Amino acid sequence: MTLEKWDSSYGQLSEKNMRQLLEKRGYTTACYTYPPGTYFPDHTHRKEKIDGVISGKFRIKMGGNTYDLGPGDMIRVPAGSVHSAEVIGEEPVISVDAVKR
Repeated sequence: MTLEKWDSSYGQLSEKNMRQLLEKRGYTTACYTYPPGTYFPDHTHRKEKIDGVISGKFRIKMGGNTYDLGPGDMIRVPAGSVHSAEVIGEEPVISVDAVKR
């Protein structure tokens, strides 16, 4: 699993710029807004994916580790990895969901 911070060389943090970056890396992207209290229990995905945060705070638990993602954070979730996710705080999370093609 890899955690990456938004770099200013990618341009200003925005949904459009994050989607363009991840699409250039070979991912198909979608954008979702999750309200406070949203929780995804342990699950897996058949393909590698990246969760990127545009705004809000998103907690990912995987492999015995906890990662609190904020704006500009992107985390790679390997195919088949058991993980959970939840919105933390009172602000909705705007997330770019990227699945490896």
